[in-house]
Amino acid sequence: MAVGPGLVNGGAGLRRRDGALRQVDGTTCGPAVLTVLAAWTEPGRLDTGTAGFADRFGAAQKRVHRQVNRLWPRFLGTTPFGLVRWLRRFAPASGRYRVRWVDDTSPADLTGAFDAVSAAVRAGRPVPLMVGTWLPRHWVLAIADTGRGWRIYEPSSGEVRVLDPDALRERRAGPVLGWPRLHAALLPEPAPPLRREPGDPAE
Repeated sequence: MAVGPGLVNGGAGLRRRDGALRQVDGTTCGPAVLTVLAAWTEPGRLDTGTAGFADRFGAAQKRVHRQVNRLWPRFLGTTPFGLVRWLRRFAPASGRYRVRWVDDTSPADLTGAFDAVSAAVRAGRPVPLMVGTWLPRHWVLAIADTGRGWRIYEPSSGEVRVLDPDALRERRAGPVLGWPRLHAALLPEPAPPLRREPGDPAE
């Protein structure tokens, strides 16, 4: 299932492809994250059309925003459940995800969430993270574990940044993520076991 980082490969820094890979407005952080995540398992997803890549990336965000917010007002951004539904319907190659709420006042809950995110990205499964203040405000995408922290795609800047998860524990992640607190993670679910048909040879 994990194909590769595609649009956000390499180390930290600004991601460009005919322009920076930024969200197109103040409400499309979620759609930008979904667009990058979908391109992870479908590398050619944005490679068709006559417009330049940056324009295709922007148009994809707007299309995703319409698809994911059928009822929820777009000016309020995108909800975790909207992201999960969109991935299931429009990017099935990315696999199934579930919402994992995070209580950042609980050290044990944070540790469990950090372990789950690290395990997912080590397995090649990107993890959308919802961050904010006391209110959820922004989506970013954890794409790798460097051993010293997570590599994060931050869509408002178009950059890949390295985050020490302890910065979330101490609520000092603002300089990296724009916001200090972790509210939720979309964790990938394991692939379902293959169905065996009668007569299939045993492994």
